[in-house]
Amino acid sequence: MSFQDVLEEVVADISAYRGQGKVAAYIPTLARADTSKLGVAAVLGDGKSHAVGDTDEAFSIQSVAYVFTLALALQHHKSALWNHVGREPAGSPVNSIIQLEMEKGRPRNPLTAAGSLVVCDQLIGRRSADEALEELLQFIRTCAGDDNIAVDETLAMSESKAGALNRSLAYFIAAFGNLQNPVEQVLSFYYRQCSIAMTCRQLARAALFLAFDGTDPVTGAQVTIPSRSRRINALMLTAGHYDNSGDFAFRVGLPGKSSVSGAIIAIAPGHGAVCTWSPGLNAAGTSLAGAMALERLVERTGWSIFV
Repeated sequence: MSFQDVLEEVVADISAYRGQGKVAAYIPTLARADTSKLGVAAVLGDGKSHAVGDTDEAFSIQSVAYVFTLALALQHHKSALWNHVGREPAGSPVNSIIQLEMEKGRPRNPLTAAGSLVVCDQLIGRRSADEALEELLQFIRTCAGDDNIAVDETLAMSESKAGALNRSLAYFIAAFGNLQNPVEQVLSFYYRQCSIAMTCRQLARAALFLAFDGTDPVTGAQVTIPSRSRRINALMLTAGHYDNSGDFAFRVGLPGKSSVSGAIIAIAPGHGAVCTWSPGLNAAGTSLAGAMALERLVERTGWSIFV
């Protein structure tokens, strides 16, 4: 059976989950998303792309962007980044403010909203948010092999207007001295990284380097060093799915990162990268159909890292 056949079987197998779950109603654009949409795309080590469903429809990547921003910030700051953000699972909702107060403005990990705000601030550094965003976009375009990837500026503006909680998180972090740039500048970058529009195919291709110790197996380019790639994967495994990360590791057994737009990237070390997209979310904010598709895919391929 070909890998394409496997993907088609997986999508057919989880068809009952299409349309289930709830959209992220607190973001106006995402509140109108069609929960019947479902796409599954995989890019393997030979560079070949396999896809089923709505894999060429662009959506905002939301917190999947945290992974790429983190990779770039680590290139700039290396281990010094961990002075500002931790590496422990949060065990609380993605936008919780309670732990920030208890831990004096140092977020638990870089894959929460608060953690990403700190990473964004570090990536901006001493330049403008626009310059940092351009570097991030170019990084993602290079990883995806597609220069057409861009920010949905209308969505970014919409999110900013509806973003009272993230704004509160940022000011709370700043109150403890853990932001070096003005809050609104950090938020400008943050909302635009979340509003980068990509397809399942593009996201799977962009994440491929994480399946091969930081090296793009197609071009041979070293995107990041092996130890850093492994650590990013470790963070995705333990903290990539909000307060649902343990269950995702239990059911799927792959490092991954989900977002409230319904996207999930999953890394199968030595094999490839997978992206699923379906806007209907479970109670923790992870795509319901997307997570089921990944669980079924791992059952068929044996890709779990716990084998």
